Amino acid sequence: MAKIRVTKEFNFEIAHALWNYDGPCANIHGHSYRMFVTVIGEPLNDDKDPKNGMVIDFGDLKKIVNEQIVHPMDHAITLNKKATENLDFSNQMFKKQYIVDYQPTCENMVIDFVEKIQKNLPPHLKLYSLKLHETATSFAEWYAEDN
Repeated sequence: MAKIRVTKEFNFEIAHALWNYDGPCANIHGHSYRMFVTVIGEPLNDDKDPKNGMVIDFGDLKKIVNEQIVHPMDHAITLNKKATENLDFSNQMFKKQYIVDYQPTCENMVIDFVEKIQKNLPPHLKLYSLKLHETATSFAEWYAEDN
């Protein structure tokens, strides 16, 4: 059977700031992220299975990514926990937070997202690649073959 790659696109908004950074991204700002998640596998070959002919149901991939990444992070402020020591989160503008143990760069978010998706994929599938656009012209990407 042939290996097929299946890709789903996701769009979400995140505010973040880079702790101890020496440029403008040290200030809280936001991005409209575009993410492409690609899995690889063989299409199911079972006439009795409602998913016959699919590598993965796009809806199943959407559920995994939405639960693990999009819903917790969309319209949240994402900060390195080192940056939160003296912040007052009682203000309604900080109601939705996503505090991480890393510098929330596009590159580090890709690593975090890859780990979350891989843990939740069905065992017969592999994550092939993940591409995260932070802006229309800037992105980071991960490929399984490189790791």
